[in-house]
Amino acid sequence: MRTLITGATCALPNGLQQTNILIENQKIVGIDPPNGVRIDETVRADGLCLLPGVIDDQVHFREPGLTHKEDLRTASRACAKGGVTTFLEMPNTKPATTTCQLLAEKLEMASQKSLVNYGFYIGATTRNLRELQSATRTPGIKIFMGSSTGDLLVDDQESLEAIFAQTTLPICAHCEDESTIRANRDSLRGEWTYFDHSRIRDERAAVVSVRRALDLAVRHQHRFHVLHVSTTAETELLEGHRDLITAEACPHHLFFNVNDYEKLGSLVQINPSIKTVADNAGLWKALHDGRLQVIATDHAPHTLEEKEQPYPQSPSGIPAVENSLALMLDSVNRGLCTLQDVVRWMCDAPARVWDIIGKGRIAEGYDADLVLVDMNCQRTIRNSEQETKCRWSPWNGTTLKGWPVRTWVLGRTVFQEDHVDETIRGGEVEYDHTRGGFWKTID
Repeated sequence: MRTLITGATCALPNGLQQTNILIENQKIVGIDPPNGVRIDETVRADGLCLLPGVIDDQVHFREPGLTHKEDLRTASRACAKGGVTTFLEMPNTKPATTTCQLLAEKLEMASQKSLVNYGFYIGATTRNLRELQSATRTPGIKIFMGSSTGDLLVDDQESLEAIFAQTTLPICAHCEDESTIRANRDSLRGEWTYFDHSRIRDERAAVVSVRRALDLAVRHQHRFHVLHVSTTAETELLEGHRDLITAEACPHHLFFNVNDYEKLGSLVQINPSIKTVADNAGLWKALHDGRLQVIATDHAPHTLEEKEQPYPQSPSGIPAVENSLALMLDSVNRGLCTLQDVVRWMCDAPARVWDIIGKGRIAEGYDADLVLVDMNCQRTIRNSEQETKCRWSPWNGTTLKGWPVRTWVLGRTVFQEDHVDETIRGGEVEYDHTRGGFWKTID
């Protein structure tokens, strides 16, 4: 099957260009192909923009064990609608993905259920060093240095030293210092409110943990990725670590702050917590100057019934994969960034951070994971229209300008005209960890 996409403004590695893109089976086989080439289908995309499919490197899709909140089918439907063609999922399911066998089982499950491409991290514990050393079919190792479930908390120095010293896969971490969090919690008096979440999980909890993780990475010369940076102070620690350290921001930390608790309450209760207006600005600045390289969602759904519990019984986490690209396209229309910035942060950079083969760019030989977007389309996010199983969004009622209108996964249309095709299946992500990460070329 040969498909020619014509007339779109395409986000190519060297910039935006109005050109034609030829895809055959699973691959991009031509940029501005010659006239007369054999074509089975023509997609006319005049006035639209064609981007590489989004790679979301931090999601929690809840399967196995927590599927009343989300599962691989519903989450991948949300991805397809939102222009996310590849996800990398975290290990804190039930059971947690802490062995190569459990990792293989998750990959097999995804091969049967996921509409988009998939990969899964292996989780670190204080007792699974050999599993971390032998894992291969994974983007890397996830360490919960705070905010964990089960036995995934790893905050003792001996275990951390061993993981950084004796493994070779890239490492990422949730960085919040548990002792700081406990001390903050113990200092609070009276009845707690949602506002207290940001007092308990404050700037210091994040900074202390990031500083500790960076020390481990630098001393052991181990590639390290800081997940969901939430404060300006953390971004300042990231300077001077080129070639070794990468980091990311999430839409909720870019767009929400402590002022939003009054209206949204637990709907913006997340770990790490939302911070201040100044931190919103600091994260944007760090994205623009390169201290932060990636935007990911940390999609972590709970049911509305669970979220409606009083604090601190209410769980932390929000759904976001369905709307993350639209939020960023709207930011382009508001002058906060460019379309090339969005492609760099959400497509190209995550592919390079995690050594993903054949994704993140519109280039010959790359996988035909593509999303067609209408930068002039205005739509309002509504809970009733969400594909995620929890059926709500903290951005409910927000009108955005700029939306995905068609998504291809490995050359097949999985979303178009508000319809998700559940017959499509994505593929397991492949990695080449000899590449050397974000700071090395991928060509």
